[in-house]
Amino acid sequence: MRKFIQSIMLLALSAQLFAQSSDWVYATMTHESALSLQSSHPSGIVILATEGNVSAVQIQHQLAPSLKSGNLHGPGYIYRTDAQDAVQALTKNAPKKFNILDFTITEDMFVNEVLGMVSQENLGNTILELENYGSRFHTTSSGRQAALDLKEKWQEMAQAANREDITVELFQHQLTQQRSVILTIPGTEVPNEIVVIGGHLDSGDWSLQTNAPGADDNASGIATMTETLRILLAKNFHPKRTVQIMAYAAEEIGLVGSNEIATQYNNQNKNVVAMAQFDMTNYNGSSVDVGLINDAQFTSSELNLFWVELMEHYNSTGEHRITYGTTACGYGCSDHVSWTENGYLASFPFESSFGEHNPFVHSEEDTFAAMNNDASHSVKFVKLALEFVIEIAKVSTMSTQELNKTDIQIVVQNRDLIYQFNSSNKSLNSMAIYDSSARNVLSKNQLNASGRISLQGIPSGYYIAVFKDNQGKSHSKKFLLK
Repeated sequence: MRKFIQSIMLLALSAQLFAQSSDWVYATMTHESALSLQSSHPSGIVILATEGNVSAVQIQHQLAPSLKSGNLHGPGYIYRTDAQDAVQALTKNAPKKFNILDFTITEDMFVNEVLGMVSQENLGNTILELENYGSRFHTTSSGRQAALDLKEKWQEMAQAANREDITVELFQHQLTQQRSVILTIPGTEVPNEIVVIGGHLDSGDWSLQTNAPGADDNASGIATMTETLRILLAKNFHPKRTVQIMAYAAEEIGLVGSNEIATQYNNQNKNVVAMAQFDMTNYNGSSVDVGLINDAQFTSSELNLFWVELMEHYNSTGEHRITYGTTACGYGCSDHVSWTENGYLASFPFESSFGEHNPFVHSEEDTFAAMNNDASHSVKFVKLALEFVIEIAKVSTMSTQELNKTDIQIVVQNRDLIYQFNSSNKSLNSMAIYDSSARNVLSKNQLNASGRISLQGIPSGYYIAVFKDNQGKSHSKKFLLK
């Protein structure tokens, strides 16, 4: 390995004959993107090494927009400090640190109390506050000030709620002077297990530094998390697991902030049980409200399955209805990638199907006015964030096991799904099984209260069975088919 690294260093040194400016960076990206860029800009990239579908490269950062075929979201690559860091990232193989089957839905009473508390006005006000910085690009004074101000805002919210147990800290980075902001609600029973929701605070890119309002990308994500925090504080939420809310620095230049944080957490053996990314939440451009990003190498398909379970349970009907589908970036498009790379279960519920998202991102027109001064789409994502945090971290102030007994029981035996529906005043209408890409692999109608369903022909993996009763309510259960 040492000889391999040395040969790579020599290759990188030869590349410096035509790459002596700060316009060049080391990075990793999909091999397909590297080949495409090599074809279109042969003097703008050096491919150092490739492992699977990922390449270590040296690249002129101003060429990044061409990686994304016009769908400008995120940098398109992960920044690396030097050639050795880029090459070693190819063989980084951190094991997953949690089992998705351990995530259950038990907090109906608490979740149903908070879903109606979301304020569209608060969301709009926060988006405008962040837009009014003019630019939050990581090198600008306004970008650095935005981080300081957000820390103060979250701190004041916690203090107003008399929550001395909550801390808000600035994470000092090696590669940028902009800071990330991390708020921590300590767990009461298993504080060493951490649930993270995050989104980037910066805006713009290398070609858009001084006039980068970033209302949707990503003031909307920061607003979503700020409103989630407000509601959790209003309900005096004390989780069993620790909850951290993170606003990342310098995402737009290669996931710099989140990568340093996730790498440090991994090196320190911190047990992040699940992570959700909120990056663009306020543009409704698709027939579905939420596009679950399902790039296989960048997201957790198992955690996506839990998102399906959450939305089927809480958002299938009524005033909190949220529709969803799966979609793909096709590259490392946001901070969830940093956590996946470090072995954590990470997910990215997006504002639309990819490619149908806000057309004004990474432009001077990414403003709240361009979204009709309407934050109603972000309301849905606050509800999702609340469900995610509450159901994974759990509530320590009530006995949920007694308050939320399930009507449906299942067991998988000899590739049969055996079910039992326990309700005296409802009957079952249908059952559907979804795989981790949210694809329906089996459906049944006119079910008895109990029965056995063959799973022959269905590949091994994680699945979710969604039963619907005659009153329209969903009853979902995850299972592992071996």
